[in-house]
Amino acid sequence: MEQLTSIEDFKKAIEQHDELVLLKHSLTCPISRETKGQIEEFQSFHDVPTYIIHIQDHRDVSNFVEEHFGIKHESPQVFYIKNGEVDYHASHWEITSKKVEKALQ
Repeated sequence: MEQLTSIEDFKKAIEQHDELVLLKHSLTCPISRETKGQIEEFQSFHDVPTYIIHIQDHRDVSNFVEEHFGIKHESPQVFYIKNGEVDYHASHWEITSKKVEKALQ
């Protein structure tokens, strides 16, 4: 999982990939730790580029994602982005490897 540390990193990821998975991750939340494990499991079976934003360290990037897509911030929160648009998003316990995989189909 590649970490996005700037708004430019986010814009570049969107421009470079037809599809990607993005996780907003809290470094202190146990639910977020579990969902990160779910996304890592997803990654082990799929070649979709996957990115992470550590929200405590990069709040500006997290806020930009919220504004860019018009989707209220939550954490943990996952997005499946296809052709620059959010095709699927979920938060908290709704984030599972299988649900993200299903969103790709």
